[in-house]
Amino acid sequence: MGRIISHFFISLDGVVESPETWHMSYINDEMMAIVSSGMETNKAFMMGRNGYDAGSEFWPAQTGDFADYFNDIPKFVISSSLTDPAWNNTTVVPGDVEAVQRVKDSMDGDIFLTGSAITVRWLLANGLLDELSLLLHPVTVGKGQRLFEDGPAHSLELASSTALQTGVVHLSYRPAA
Repeated sequence: MGRIISHFFISLDGVVESPETWHMSYINDEMMAIVSSGMETNKAFMMGRNGYDAGSEFWPAQTGDFADYFNDIPKFVISSSLTDPAWNNTTVVPGDVEAVQRVKDSMDGDIFLTGSAITVRWLLANGLLDELSLLLHPVTVGKGQRLFEDGPAHSLELASSTALQTGVVHLSYRPAA
């Protein structure tokens, strides 16, 4: 059975929106090693409709190792409105618990999810998220979508933590038993 692992660049004030505007100066070999290690066990991507729209507009026109990786890997889009995905190797999954569980059951490896706070909140609320991996940046952004906005409380357990030389902290959490 696959595990859904969500990855986010996040600011101290919880903002996950537009990380390209605030996190670039923190990228170094340590961070890239963390990102790359997640890609090694990743067998598929899961995303919401907005993530699909952004990715399908950008990645198919790119070339190189990262582009090949993103374009070729199986992609699952949780959506009730997407009917004919054009991005290579994409499957639309209805936004219901049973459909997402079937995707998890069909995978042998990790299912990578990033850039969709709404989807992560839904997965967590429905017991479908297995791990939340955060690269917490030592910056406050002040505005933008936060990972957790108004909604129910969830208990999480710290699985690991690593401080990087840049002040970024890599935190991994799992839903509490």
